[in-house]
Amino acid sequence: MFTEGPCIILVTGIMASGKSTVAQLLSERFEKSVHVRGDLFRRMIVNNRQEMNPDAGEEQLDQLRLRYRLAAQTADLYVQAGFTVVVQDVVVGPVLNEFISFVRSRPFYAVVLCPKPEAVAQREAARSKKGYGAWTVEGLDRLHREQTPRIGMWLDSSDMTPEETVEEIWTRVQKEGLIASGLEPI
Repeated sequence: MFTEGPCIILVTGIMASGKSTVAQLLSERFEKSVHVRGDLFRRMIVNNRQEMNPDAGEEQLDQLRLRYRLAAQTADLYVQAGFTVVVQDVVVGPVLNEFISFVRSRPFYAVVLCPKPEAVAQREAARSKKGYGAWTVEGLDRLHREQTPRIGMWLDSSDMTPEETVEEIWTRVQKEGLIASGLEPI
């Protein structure tokens, strides 16, 4: 059982890995909680929004980092007000270290959902919103598995329902997901 007071929990993974559903269900378990959807900060840009793609340049990466800083600062402010915050976003590859460095509040936990690509492809096909454009499930999964630092609690949720995934996080995250400081190497 989770016993922390106010804290931040990052739920990340590739598109269609279950982040939104899991983050919402997880946040509902806390008495005083907030679900921060990082993609909201991307969608707020009206003109000159830079979408991430496999060949992203500095302008795209700068907007991605801005989105992460905004999510981290929002989470920090909610924690200061006494809320437990579940942040949900696609934070894969080396930028995971950058996201961690943006979060000032502790305790801070990271949960990395990593269902098999076949499960992600099935989930993507079954949902109304489509996340994959320039990316393929296999390409983003490869980046995720090969370049994301092994930080936090990694969970293969391929054969789990969202409720089972949340239960697994609930019982394991305090031991496996703790991020020690904001000073992990970038």
